[in-house]
Amino acid sequence: MLLIRPIVASDFSALKQIAVESGHGFTSLPNNDELLLGKIEKAEASFSADVSAPGNQSYLFVLEDTETNQVVGIAGIEAAVGMSVPLHHYHLGTIKNHSPSLDVNKSIQTLTFCNDYTGATEVCTLFVREKYRKGNAGQLMSRVRFLFMANHPERFSNTVIAEMRGVSDAQGRSPFWAWLEEHFFGIDFPTADYLVGIGDKTFISELMPKHPIYVSLLSQDAQAVIGQVHNKTAPALRLLEKEGFQFRGYVDLFDAGPTVEISLNNIRSVSQSKSCKVKIAEASGEQSFFICNDLVKDFRAMSTAQASYDIDSNTLTLSPNIATALLLKTGDNVRFLCL
Repeated sequence: MLLIRPIVASDFSALKQIAVESGHGFTSLPNNDELLLGKIEKAEASFSADVSAPGNQSYLFVLEDTETNQVVGIAGIEAAVGMSVPLHHYHLGTIKNHSPSLDVNKSIQTLTFCNDYTGATEVCTLFVREKYRKGNAGQLMSRVRFLFMANHPERFSNTVIAEMRGVSDAQGRSPFWAWLEEHFFGIDFPTADYLVGIGDKTFISELMPKHPIYVSLLSQDAQAVIGQVHNKTAPALRLLEKEGFQFRGYVDLFDAGPTVEISLNNIRSVSQSKSCKVKIAEASGEQSFFICNDLVKDFRAMSTAQASYDIDSNTLTLSPNIATALLLKTGDNVRFLCL
């Protein structure tokens, strides 16, 4: 059985292993013990806090194989980004020039340094270990965050974003960063990526060009990866696109990976999920469900076919073992998605 729950201190070793396996470009999980412990502590505090508006909260969920007690995946939500540490992007825009005397029209793409997503909620840190990527584990990890947000909208912003990892090779070399490194920074991509991951972003404001960059001046390799995702990130992007997330021209400063966005209420897993009461009895059917309780600190979620929904009574019947895993009893509130 695969169960999703909030991260706790005893998950540190598993989190560290995931940080190693996720590789270069996975900025939200730096391979640094102190920072990983800090992320767990912050998540535990966020799940325990009484919150009426989004702030400096960070929620980390783990996917646990209950048969082996192993943590095999992780997913996160940052309630409001850019409030304490600036969140910068490049915005891909177009300047249109026209010469009436020559009857020439010329469109020039530019990259403009900005912090337009300050205060937005960010879904992040989605990673499932390779052995568990078959089936719907990745989909469950991605969508369960939206069920949590649907239950507790006061904790999150109306604008929800996701920064997708851009193109880099097995050694961590990014074609986009290679151009920036040569002309502005003088440090390689893994170093820049690590500094951002540990929260040291001062070098960005010190060295990043403040004026718009003409895309045509970049190397052909750098131009080719603007708005493109790492091959390991493509499945995560497809899941978000199915939820309705769209690319609005914002890309990462370092690898030019796309940032996608949506309004909270327009997320398909939010708008299509249902909230109802629980009845506990033996249940099974051909349909599978993503199901979660409505708790915060004791949040639990899973995928199961041991459930049935009665539309007339607006009741979800769950088998006893599933209800126990989700910390539910008859009459409790539950949120679910039909698959």
